[in-house]
Amino acid sequence: MPPAMPTAFQQRLDQSAITRPMVRLWLLAASLIALDGFDFFIIGVALPFLQRDLDLSPAAVGAVAAAAVAGSLLGSLFLGPLTDKLGRQPMLIADVILFVVATAGTALAWNLASLLVFRVLVGVAIGADYPISVAYIVENVPTRHRDQLVIGAFSFQAVGALLGALVGIAILYGFSVGYPGDEQMAIHYAWRWMLGVGVVLALGVALARLAVSLESPAYLLSQGNYEAASAMASELLEEPITLKPDRPSGPVFDHRGSPDGPPRLRYRDLFGPTYRRQTLLASVPWFLQDIATYGVGIFTPVILGVLVFGGASDLVAQTLASAKGSALVDIFLILGFLLAVLLVKRLGPIVLQIVGFLGMALGLGLLAASTGLPAESPAAMGLIFGGFLLFNLLMNAGPNATTFLLSGAVFPAAIRASGAGLSAAFAKAGAVLGTFGLPVLQQALGLASTLGLLAVLCGVAALVTFIYRREASQLRLLGDGAIADSAPK
Repeated sequence: MPPAMPTAFQQRLDQSAITRPMVRLWLLAASLIALDGFDFFIIGVALPFLQRDLDLSPAAVGAVAAAAVAGSLLGSLFLGPLTDKLGRQPMLIADVILFVVATAGTALAWNLASLLVFRVLVGVAIGADYPISVAYIVENVPTRHRDQLVIGAFSFQAVGALLGALVGIAILYGFSVGYPGDEQMAIHYAWRWMLGVGVVLALGVALARLAVSLESPAYLLSQGNYEAASAMASELLEEPITLKPDRPSGPVFDHRGSPDGPPRLRYRDLFGPTYRRQTLLASVPWFLQDIATYGVGIFTPVILGVLVFGGASDLVAQTLASAKGSALVDIFLILGFLLAVLLVKRLGPIVLQIVGFLGMALGLGLLAASTGLPAESPAAMGLIFGGFLLFNLLMNAGPNATTFLLSGAVFPAAIRASGAGLSAAFAKAGAVLGTFGLPVLQQALGLASTLGLLAVLCGVAALVTFIYRREASQLRLLGDGAIADSAPK
């Protein structure tokens, strides 16, 4: 018989080295986040062709861009709590199947209505992945590596975005070579090829995900299922382990429950006095960040096309040129994530988040200033690319990484996916405002005023983070791997 475990699961997990199952879970979480990044970018490259092919109005263009984001709001809001009820693994399987089916439907869409339906379903799958992925990583890696591994997994969003840029460039180049001077072929088929590549990538991730059957031991402990938790913990740590209730700080002990029974935390506790500040910290800055991130990010190719390549008359040439510029900009997304991984232990997630928001505001200010200069002047080009580079670098070195981390780190296991899902849903509400509202605001106020407004929102997000700040040293792990939050001094 395996020996009884003398300490709580979290303590034993923290003593462990990184095991092969931990690596597989991490790669699994990172892979779907990469698909999120790919989908996030490729739709921006495809939009000009979609608009011509389906004869879309500006409002319809905004709806297509925002459909997946709206779906992710629904997926995060409703499937996060379901993940706490049914478990991480069953929801992971359902998530993968939905992503593959919806991505294939998007590439084969026959009209605007079908495209919108499938784009919403893609978003639902992406939204579900946020709470599932962050819960899997937070609950199944040693605390000393947690922040870096969570941010490292989320950095694959930038890898996926860069892959989307490269795929878009390759497809557009292929059409320009294969059908020189025939713009209609690209208008009718280029966007389908772009979205079709996402189907292939999704199938690859699905095969990898279906091969992993590990449920989170911390989740099973939060449900009081010690036998199953022991089996999963043995697989995770690669050694035989038996988990038993500890007194008084056992694996499933919490402030309102019994040390021998399952926790009594419910979804409504996210809004109660114990966890309200955590909910605000995890949700409000992410909401404000995504207004700017999705509003600017999805339309990066379009904005670059207007500001830099607006003089080109050929749609393929203009989109290809702006996609190349976007690929260059996206490299700084990856560099930003690398900075976050390197600095999060030294500075902590709160400092990174505040500095990142301020840097985003400055980058947006540079972009706004560029609109007052001649489009092709060296000064304008410097402000445009400098603004994009600064925005992307500081965004990913700060809030784009830390908001995802905090959404899983500040809640206990019993409501972790619910809290992370709620935070992600708030974020996607901001993303909907950014993707759908940016074209409308740009038409009503002009590009400079729109970018200036986004800069102000980033400043507000930095202030909210400061008000509800939690220093890294004030976040301590309890026996079930949850986070205890003490009031700031």
